[in-house]
Amino acid sequence: MSEVIDGTSDVFDGAALERPCGGDEPLRLMAVHAHPDDESSKGAATMARYVADGVEVLVVTCTGGERGDILNPAMDRPEVKADIGKVREAEMARAREILGVGQRWLGFVDSGFPEGDPLPPLPEGCFALEPLETATEPLVRAVREFRPHVMLTYDEKGGYPHPDHVKCHEVSVEAFEAAGDPERYPGTGDPWQPLKLYYHMTFSKGRILALHSAMEKAGLESPYGDWLKRFEEEGDEPARWEVTTRVPCADHFETRDQALLAHATQIDPNGFWFVVPLDVQREAWPTEDYHLARSLVDTELPEDDLFAGIREKVCL
Repeated sequence: MSEVIDGTSDVFDGAALERPCGGDEPLRLMAVHAHPDDESSKGAATMARYVADGVEVLVVTCTGGERGDILNPAMDRPEVKADIGKVREAEMARAREILGVGQRWLGFVDSGFPEGDPLPPLPEGCFALEPLETATEPLVRAVREFRPHVMLTYDEKGGYPHPDHVKCHEVSVEAFEAAGDPERYPGTGDPWQPLKLYYHMTFSKGRILALHSAMEKAGLESPYGDWLKRFEEEGDEPARWEVTTRVPCADHFETRDQALLAHATQIDPNGFWFVVPLDVQREAWPTEDYHLARSLVDTELPEDDLFAGIREKVCL
């Protein structure tokens, strides 16, 4: 017996996918992100590694990124600005092709990043202002259709305080906790309980210090000066979340960078993301890192696999 997920535009990469049950059931990973490009800057090499290993991976994108600034001077053109939503949709299509993942849009409107003192109000109808249940319902539907064993999202601060990132955290946690309960979110499919929920720890202090040191050792100028100043100001203040899980994925850093470059409105090929050579990155920090926030299976920390404790249950 198998479940077939219909290949419509809002589902899985435009093709029907078989979901074998029983002992042949594949592992499935869902990464929930706020905007197109977030999936390529956070956890992309991890996803590429698991795709190569035969894991089914789905990126869920909460908004269309319509209010994002154009950060690549070469793309700062009137015709791009005039159709930024469609441009970013096309960029996302290219990035998911490079990563080999499926992707689903939740259809909410980008909230923009408020700046100023005092901060301006968020625009009416944006994702960050949606009631929690309204914002979570389509994600619960996606969870119940795709049936992930593992979910990835941001911590409660969103990784950085963009209102859409914070909202993404809130709906991800709500969906993780609600999707397995048949009494919650009726009409969104049969219950499915993911087994583990992780937060991205992409820009941990340890990683930044290691990359900075490696650049100096190689005789290269480090791009992390401002980060070091901030660390000095923070002193020995402990991190809010510890890194529990380091996924080896250095062989897929180049794929990650190609996916980043696909988001041409957001990523300057001459910018920050590409200052540290790949060989330096692979030597200094060959993993992408996570905090295990929820687990319904026994696992021993630290981990080197998001599916630790799950493989034995699913792939016997």
